[in-house]
Amino acid sequence: MEFEAFEAAARAAYQEIPDAFKEGVGGLVVSREALVHPEYPDVFTLGHCLTEDHPSDYGSPDTTRSVIALYWGSFRQLAKLDPSFDWADELWETLTHELRHHLESLAGEDELEGVDYAADETFKRDKGLDFDPWYYQHGEAVASGAFRIENSWYLEQSFTSGRFERATHLDFEWKGVALRVPRPERLGDVHFVWIRGIELEHATLELVLLRNRSWWEDVKRLAGASRPVVYESEAEAEPAADC
Repeated sequence: MEFEAFEAAARAAYQEIPDAFKEGVGGLVVSREALVHPEYPDVFTLGHCLTEDHPSDYGSPDTTRSVIALYWGSFRQLAKLDPSFDWADELWETLTHELRHHLESLAGEDELEGVDYAADETFKRDKGLDFDPWYYQHGEAVASGAFRIENSWYLEQSFTSGRFERATHLDFEWKGVALRVPRPERLGDVHFVWIRGIELEHATLELVLLRNRSWWEDVKRLAGASRPVVYESEAEAEPAADC
């Protein structure tokens, strides 16, 4: 998509968003620039919420002002890397994502910052780089022990070493259906089990097996004095009633 068409589409999408969600937003800037990550050359920033706070005892559109910036050059670079890149979907998702940053700034919340952190750690994991194995906990908490980062779902299960060794299967529920997979051989500190054999509708699902840790182990982890043992495996899910 050429710059002029992209800018027109961006401004049309911005106008579609109700004014109530744009309070305190000074406007939309569409730049030709491509913002590449300083360490990862295949990662580009598609947009920014440029927010400026003014001293006040409370947050409001009068004290928190933002400008939404979209970077056409970054969109173009990603489109070159991915033949299936959908300009319209990515534009809308980026625009609403940055507006949510502004709304959370008004409310004094930082939930989306956590989601961004989780997305960065997901990229590191996919590239085989060192990553925070508890990164998914910074994503959207959809239920107790269940987290979502975009189209990736994570279901936590905690074990003592003894209970893990005694188990033969791991039971879980997905969309109201009781399922189970064979227990992997090793627990580690964090073990990601990719679930296969069920319809996920373009999503991914992982069981995250956590070893119960002592308070002292957690202190050492937070202080960076110990490295967690992390495993990954795959498993075919079957209906629990048929196992």
